[in-house]
Amino acid sequence: MKLADQVLSAAAGLGKGLASEGPLPTRQEIRLLVEELVEVVFPESHRLGTAAGDLREHLAATISDLEARLQAAIFLGLHRRCRQGSTTAAADTCRRRARGITDRLLRALPEIRAELARDVLAAFESDPAASGIDEIVACYPGLYAIAIYRAAHRLRLDGAEVVPRMLTEHAHSRTGIDINPGATVGKSFFIDHGTGIVVGETTIIGNRVRIYQGVTLGALSVRDRGRTDRPNPKKRHPTIEDDVIIYANATILGGNTVIGRGAVVGGNAWITYSVPPGIRVGVGT
Repeated sequence: MKLADQVLSAAAGLGKGLASEGPLPTRQEIRLLVEELVEVVFPESHRLGTAAGDLREHLAATISDLEARLQAAIFLGLHRRCRQGSTTAAADTCRRRARGITDRLLRALPEIRAELARDVLAAFESDPAASGIDEIVACYPGLYAIAIYRAAHRLRLDGAEVVPRMLTEHAHSRTGIDINPGATVGKSFFIDHGTGIVVGETTIIGNRVRIYQGVTLGALSVRDRGRTDRPNPKKRHPTIEDDVIIYANATILGGNTVIGRGAVVGGNAWITYSVPPGIRVGVGT
């Protein structure tokens, strides 16, 4: 008990401790939530049988499980408003918020699936190694990370706290691809290989963009915090316009940096300036 007290008191400088603001979903709960999200948007890859009726029933059951799990997680993520000691009325308000956010995410699932279908087609058209759509859905880590990001981004826009980041960090731990849920990503996004990719919170990515492993879309200076616990955080990360290709291990930094439409950024490039549309940077002939 003495050692336990010493461990707990070691973070006394942070007030009540490192997790003083209240409980969050466990890693196991987030893992199960992610598995159900992926199963809902790609039910074919998890089907129990080949008959359409079986698939439909399985999907309906998974959505029901997802609803309860997601609502519970979002409620815990709203802990800043519902910490222990709050009034019952405040907790009820947070429960209603969690229920509303969950309902809106569930209603958006068909649109999210349609967005992901475009991402799958982009992968199939861009990667000659892909033998078929089913291989992309079953095997490609980039698609897995994008799927979780698209759901997490919706949740964040709708006011969910902490949980969107927990979802994308689970994808990060599994794939090595770190897409902040605050980033804005357009249609037909393709990540090839993917390990080591970082997409910062205020990054804007256009349509039909393709990036390879090791790419960083980051902030120019760690001193420029642009705190995310305030509304409308300062733009710290680059803008990538439509039809851009960024090859392996390129680093693009800065909130004012714009990579113009159709530009190509070569591997290992270090860019802190804007690139005009159609320009090839660091690409050999």
